[in-house]
Amino acid sequence: MSIRHLHEIVRRQTPVTLPASATVQHACRLMRDRRIGAVLVTDGQDHLAGLFTGRDAVARVLSEALDPAITRLAAVMTANPDTIPPSANALEALHMMQDGGYRHLPVLHNGQIVGIVSKGDFNGQEASQLDIETGFWEIL
Repeated sequence: MSIRHLHEIVRRQTPVTLPASATVQHACRLMRDRRIGAVLVTDGQDHLAGLFTGRDAVARVLSEALDPAITRLAAVMTANPDTIPPSANALEALHMMQDGGYRHLPVLHNGQIVGIVSKGDFNGQEASQLDIETGFWEIL
């Protein structure tokens, strides 16, 4: 079985980014139109500042009755999310997502945004291998 490296998954990606000053409404429309679950939030120099997901929209905007038309991503994003380099393999990414309890993981190379991976990007073999490894460690 061959476990892919992340550079194989993100090499054709054009990461979806928005500045921290963008509104939640803009981000949600973009996520809907592109059929994605998260956008990468950038600072003024195109460096990763945070991550905004559908979960953030529900937990931090809707549940708090904030107006998405005026609420800025900076106020409700997950700031300084965990990241992973493109040289990492799929199992490393899946482990991070499982251990951290999240579904999206930004991929950075030398501080520059390369892409983003989500649990759905991984094939059945990779998920099965994670299950096997997790089960092994639970036995120990």
